[in-house]
Amino acid sequence: MTEVERITDPFKIVFPNLGWEFDVNPTAFTVFGVEIQWYGILITLGLILAMLYCFPKMKKFGIDPDRAIDAVIGGVIGGILGARIYYVLLRWDSYAGDWKSIFNFRGGGLAIYGGLIGAVVVGLIICKIRKVKMLPMLDIAVIGFLIGQGIGRWGNFVNQEAFGTNTDNLFAMTGGTIQQTIIDEAAYLDGSMYQAGIEISEKYAVHPCFLYESVWCLLGVVLLTLMIKRRKFDGQLFLTYLAWYGAERFVVEGLRTDSLMLGNMRASQALSAVLVVTAIILMIVMLFKVKRDPESFVLYVNTEESKKLLEEAANRAKSDLEDDDEEQSCKILEDDDTDAEESEKSEEENKQEEKENGTDN
Repeated sequence: MTEVERITDPFKIVFPNLGWEFDVNPTAFTVFGVEIQWYGILITLGLILAMLYCFPKMKKFGIDPDRAIDAVIGGVIGGILGARIYYVLLRWDSYAGDWKSIFNFRGGGLAIYGGLIGAVVVGLIICKIRKVKMLPMLDIAVIGFLIGQGIGRWGNFVNQEAFGTNTDNLFAMTGGTIQQTIIDEAAYLDGSMYQAGIEISEKYAVHPCFLYESVWCLLGVVLLTLMIKRRKFDGQLFLTYLAWYGAERFVVEGLRTDSLMLGNMRASQALSAVLVVTAIILMIVMLFKVKRDPESFVLYVNTEESKKLLEEAANRAKSDLEDDDEEQSCKILEDDDTDAEESEKSEEENKQEEKENGTDN
């Protein structure tokens, strides 16, 4: 392995084998003394792009976007809470006795799997309340998950975190914060990497795990989008997502140096293995059933119920548009009447003024 230079600037990031260097401050800007982090901006951007991409496609799954918006909002809230709860539970030793730190989201500490669990649980509860079909909703939601994950992972790049062990591959990276983290956590007895038995040195570059996951997730967006018209049953995209993301996470988690541990196991790696195996088995079983009895598996978008709901939604939108047009027309007529009254008043004032001028003369 080729040694890299010692970097003292905490904001400097280098990809030595590509000849790339970046200076990135994790703080984007400050508003009234509050620092706005790039990490938060990127997560928000990922969420917005996911919604912009997925909402127009909901009708392809037989879902009324107006009904689904409540489930989406609930899923976002559930995702944030789930990500925090999952992280805190697996790092309980760091939070026990300090309850305030549990609610300090700005201090970092969110776990993607916890976020996914929270988003799915809360989102499905609201789907039940709002009478939105769960499996079609999951199918479109997972495309949004991949977009959010693909964009949000660049927050790890900015913060120089979630990196892997030493490597000399083409995309190997290093940085001032990365090197200092390795020194603090791997060179001392009380360091988390040292205690986990991870062999790593700040003298060499590391795996850019954020990049691997970002690229894989965005490729997943393409894959699932291509599968929309080829679905054989509702829930197929959801199972594909579990297998696709789980496979990547199983591999990449094995490279990371900051894994959440469950005893001697990497929690996310173990969960990924379970998800991949379960998803593949369910996929095979469902495809076998569809092949054997295709008439029993009609996509929700092709059902009379879905068509009726979408027709009602279209009529409602048309009615709202007509009401807006009528309101706008009434406003224009009112403005015209007002202008006419002002014009008549102005003419009367002019005549009165001419009359008074004639009298004076």
